[in-house]
Amino acid sequence: MKLHIGGNSPAAGWTILNIQPGPHVDMVGDCVDLGGFAAGSVSEIYASHVLEHLGFRDELSHALGEWHRVLEPDGRVRISVPDLMTLCRLFVDPNLSQRVRDYVVRVIYGSQDDAHDFHKMGFTLESLTPLLKQAGFHKIMRVRAFDQFDDSSRLTLGAIPISLNVQARKPA
Repeated sequence: MKLHIGGNSPAAGWTILNIQPGPHVDMVGDCVDLGGFAAGSVSEIYASHVLEHLGFRDELSHALGEWHRVLEPDGRVRISVPDLMTLCRLFVDPNLSQRVRDYVVRVIYGSQDDAHDFHKMGFTLESLTPLLKQAGFHKIMRVRAFDQFDDSSRLTLGAIPISLNVQARKPA
């Protein structure tokens, strides 16, 4: 099974888990608790712009631990989050218009369109890597794009990618 956490667009071979129901959501649930999945039952996890919605004190480490638990040995996790370093650089650019600066703020803090659309954490490669290692992942690397889904992992501001895309593996 391939698990798309936070998705809403169907793709062949992928099961969608989302905290909100939708026409293409296979399972409604919280990504912090994957109790409905057996250990080692998932070959791949894809989560685009999900982790920033989790609290950094408990939710984040618990979610990554759950993702590690359900992945099969040598399973892959692909994670996209807003790139806080890039967004901060953009925000302080004196040439940025106020309209674009307001957009950057919404990417940092969430659009806040509903109760689930608030960002509780910001990430850089240097902050995400140790969290993944702590959860048991290895072979952690930044990638330019996943080319899996047409989603927030591809966000750009002009020509500047504003998502941090990282993949990692569960040891075999």
